[in-house]
Amino acid sequence: MDHAGRLLRLQSILPESKLDFLLITHLPNVRYLTGFTGSAAALLVGEQGATLFTDGRYIAQAKQEVRNARIVIGSKAPALAAAEWLAAQRGRAASGRVGGPLKPSFGLSGATSYGTLGIEAESLTVGARDRLRAALRGKSRLRSAPPLVERARMVKDRVEIRRIREAVQLGASLLRVARMKIRPGVREFEVAAAMEYEARRKGAEGMSFPTILASGPRSAIVHGRASEARIPRRGFVLCDFGVILAGYCSDRTRTLHVGQPSREARDFYGAVLEAQLAAIAAVRPGVTAGQVDEAARAVLRKHKLARWFTHSTGHGLGLEIHEGPRLAAAQPQMLEPGMVVTIEPGAYVPGKWGVRIEDVVVVTASGCEVLTPADKDLIVI
Repeated sequence: MDHAGRLLRLQSILPESKLDFLLITHLPNVRYLTGFTGSAAALLVGEQGATLFTDGRYIAQAKQEVRNARIVIGSKAPALAAAEWLAAQRGRAASGRVGGPLKPSFGLSGATSYGTLGIEAESLTVGARDRLRAALRGKSRLRSAPPLVERARMVKDRVEIRRIREAVQLGASLLRVARMKIRPGVREFEVAAAMEYEARRKGAEGMSFPTILASGPRSAIVHGRASEARIPRRGFVLCDFGVILAGYCSDRTRTLHVGQPSREARDFYGAVLEAQLAAIAAVRPGVTAGQVDEAARAVLRKHKLARWFTHSTGHGLGLEIHEGPRLAAAQPQMLEPGMVVTIEPGAYVPGKWGVRIEDVVVVTASGCEVLTPADKDLIVI
């Protein structure tokens, strides 16, 4: 992973955002920039360098994983330690004794200052923000920063795409387990447990999210986690699952049917599949996220099912299961080569049934590549 290059690119755009420093507290962003995988960290980034703050549990791990930032081990919350450290640097600068990788800026008054500190407001509580402000002792101004790291993360490099591809392949293999376990009378959580065990046996770090497995009328619950409900003798079974492999997530949904489906059920499934294929066909550079979403909705409107499509068509994924861009109505984000997104339209009739079909695709120079195995004919058990 090119952690050093990522950090340098971030440093280069800080002036454009009128930031002297950026305090990164969202752990996936810390990992993206440094490779650090611990559960407690904050990264203080300035134009001249970066400092990673963590605690004593991670002394060895930080030294092993981080090569492009100074490491400070403390006993306080990492973000608070970073703010106190920055305030102390400001005090040293005022007396001419500034050290470390930070370079002070100079305001209009000529007094040495550390200016504006950007924070990731989405990952901080109001209380944490107040504590940061107090720790700075007026030495820096706090300002909510734009999502600079999240924007960079939307476009994956070759190594990231390879890791996602491997995670997708491992995750896709779990459908075989589901097909073997799904039988009338079996509890939903028994099927999910077998899938999750197989994932760990094959090397997954964990599941991307709690496995969704909803059968019969419960298939109309969009995020119906596996429950004690028994699989009925006849009906849809919606399976939505993914794994984490080498830090990267996969996501896949297939809807199966127990017993012979009626013509209505086959038509319902066919409409969702048509919508999904239309959305995939729309994915290419220069198209907006909203246009991909509309491609799916147009098909479901044609089949008079649009009212039952109650969520967005897809989302980015990578170090997190939900990242930008969001493929939803009127979203203006332009797709670019290297973006990895899910395509997952669905239709859900409360109390009756639901169908969703999902693949992971990567935007290429001329269109897109589907990373998920493309078997999407209705599976009947």
